[in-house]
Amino acid sequence: MRDGIRNRIKETALSILYPRRCPVCHDIVMPAGELICPSCKEKVSFVGETVCLRCGKEIAAKEIEYCYDCSRHERSFERGYALAVYDDVMRQSVRQFKNGGRIEYGDWYAKEIWERCGQELKRLEADALVPVPLHRSRQAERGYNQAEQLARRLGKHLGLPVWPGALRRIHRTTAQKYLGAGERSRNLESAFAPGKQQVTGRTVILVDDIYTTGGTAQECTKVLLEAGAEKVYLVNVCIGENDG
Repeated sequence: MRDGIRNRIKETALSILYPRRCPVCHDIVMPAGELICPSCKEKVSFVGETVCLRCGKEIAAKEIEYCYDCSRHERSFERGYALAVYDDVMRQSVRQFKNGGRIEYGDWYAKEIWERCGQELKRLEADALVPVPLHRSRQAERGYNQAEQLARRLGKHLGLPVWPGALRRIHRTTAQKYLGAGERSRNLESAFAPGKQQVTGRTVILVDDIYTTGGTAQECTKVLLEAGAEKVYLVNVCIGENDG
């Protein structure tokens, strides 16, 4: 009981000294105690129900089954889940989350993913969450891995451990957004390797902030499967639009 009171006092003091910022407008959240301004939440384009059965991108009709990218490229992961469409609103939000030090945005991302996809994720009976790794030099510059921050928050909702040691990034790659389709594929070749965490016979959920063409997810999935993982699923904060 006393520990609970102390924690609440500590949280209150911290909220006064360092008020939470809204992941959309980036101002202090109003009303206090919320993770996002209610009016800002209305600006987020949450992923709808009609999605690609492989990556989770929105598609025009259920009869199509797969988005343009998934119908044309190899996909080794089972299925992907995403919170929101990667539009201008969420592009600014994720940019602050990964490059602006706004780690607290991960609280809202994880809460919304849990509320919208949590029961389906639980039915996967996964053993752990695996964050997409950063190269050690980039993580040193940034001070944290945004995918790991998200995974740890989501893991609390799902009751799952986080295995950041399941994957290693052995090459510092160029950001995919600056490259063409062919360059993106070559950029990621041999970029990832198994880590010390054993995944043999395990079902894991790969966690990242953004899914666009699927190149990073596919390369990470291949490494995990080659290391012995049984199945790999995806969870992302944002997902690109269907190009088809």
